[in-house]
Amino acid sequence: VQLQASGGGLVQAGDSLRLSCAVSGGTLSRYLIDWFRQAPGKEREFVASIRWSGGITYYADSLKGRFTISRDKVKNTVYLQMNSLKPEDTAVYYCAAKVLYQDEPFAWGQGTLVTVSS
Repeated sequence: VQLQASGGGLVQAGDSLRLSCAVSGGTLSRYLIDWFRQAPGKEREFVASIRWSGGITYYADSLKGRFTISRDKVKNTVYLQMNSLKPEDTAVYYCAAKVLYQDEPFAWGQGTLVTVSS
């Protein structure tokens, strides 16, 4: 499975941004696609996840209501819509693929940088 994240950039606080993760290869129906982020000097943290089959979504509690994960099964792409961005959302955002019922992703995209200025 290959994943390619895109859509990052420099925005101002309060703005919105949509990240994309193009997924290719593998049997997508067996996977969840996750978004993680890692801010400078901090550990990587879970952002959101979506089951490819069925579209069930999961979110970090602190991000519910501002971030929305979705997928387009025709384009084989997972999106992360981020609204009301804050400077503390500044991070490199990664998408990753995980087999259902496994704890850790087995494939990662290259990351896309989101910078939110105050």
